[in-house]
Amino acid sequence: MLHRHKWLGLTALMLGVALALGFGPGTGTALANHTIKIGNTNPYSGPASSYGQIGRVIQAYFEMINEQGGINGHKIEIISYDDSYSPPKTVEMIRKLVEKDRVDFLFQTLGTPTNSAIHKYVNKKKIPHLFVATGATKWGQPNKYPWTMGWQVNYQSAGRAYADYVVKNVPNAKIGILFQNDDYGKDYVKGFKDGLAQGIRTAGMGKGTAPVIVSEQSYEVSDPSIDSQIVNLKASGANVFFNVSIPKFAAQAIKKQRAIGWEAVHIINDVASSIRATLKPAGLENSKGLISGAYLKDPDDSQWDDDSDMKVMMEFMNSRVPKTSRNPQFTVYAYSVSQTLEQVLKQAGNDLSRENIMRQAANLKGFVPGGVLPGIAINTSPTDFFPIEQMQMQRFDGKVWVNFGGIVGKKGA
Repeated sequence: MLHRHKWLGLTALMLGVALALGFGPGTGTALANHTIKIGNTNPYSGPASSYGQIGRVIQAYFEMINEQGGINGHKIEIISYDDSYSPPKTVEMIRKLVEKDRVDFLFQTLGTPTNSAIHKYVNKKKIPHLFVATGATKWGQPNKYPWTMGWQVNYQSAGRAYADYVVKNVPNAKIGILFQNDDYGKDYVKGFKDGLAQGIRTAGMGKGTAPVIVSEQSYEVSDPSIDSQIVNLKASGANVFFNVSIPKFAAQAIKKQRAIGWEAVHIINDVASSIRATLKPAGLENSKGLISGAYLKDPDDSQWDDDSDMKVMMEFMNSRVPKTSRNPQFTVYAYSVSQTLEQVLKQAGNDLSRENIMRQAANLKGFVPGGVLPGIAINTSPTDFFPIEQMQMQRFDGKVWVNFGGIVGKKGA
């Protein structure tokens, strides 16, 4: 018995040393056949609940990966909590993921206000905060926040693209803006204003011909309706409507614009452009003629019917995503960002320290997930935390989004 006690004591001591050095679950370094624990928050309820499918697809994707043997022999465990798109709830859930569940890193936490609430915390804790589901420009500051990285086209770049469209295509534009009153909405508006100024300078426009913003209306996520804001925008004399919102409010805006007979060019931000989550609730006929931008293939567009990657993604959706929550566009998004994380983990090999996870995320070269438009590729570096920096303009024809013009933005590999 004495020898057995000595052996148990030695084993406990060795385990303690291993944990102290970072060789244990939740510490950031995985050994052979270690289960990688990944934390996620999503709005499965609340005003942004239409995005909940993204979280469900991510979980289904890595269940599929586990069935195929995992990544480099490591199984993936996704722990996802509902934060209802409420920043205080997000803080609570993230603390639980980090301090109780001891996840190895965070992935695709959704929402600008919600991620803003945990930004400093996760960086202080040195937890990889990867491919956040928001395009706020703040997620690309490696010098200040080296543990946080975005994924999609950042909002300021998208805003500049929409402004470029207005400058080149709408003579004597008088612009009315609706925006969500937080970092998400303000980021788009800043990019839009910067793009207008640059476009006006480039075109040499003077007063009387240059686009001008005549009204800006904001809303809070807790607001029940934005009808009064739409009425105010029409009253301003705006003939261009730049709509920066989430699906619930975007649908309201489309319906109200049609109801009051406001004939304005309607540019809706890409975040709210989902046919299933926004345009169908608003009415497809009401949505005809909308302008937006895209960096992903639209599964409702027949041009992708024979696309091999699209076929794989739709097969995945039909077999693994509950019918009640199927949104093909969100499936393409979630599948593609999950592929990107899979690539990072493949590159990491058996060194799954938090430091190496971030190192590999910042070393993606010409990676092309199945859902991105042709000509777009993912590229990152230690000084570039914006994986996708390109998009293409699109117009809704009453049934599908139709892409037009070339790829705009930073050239991919």
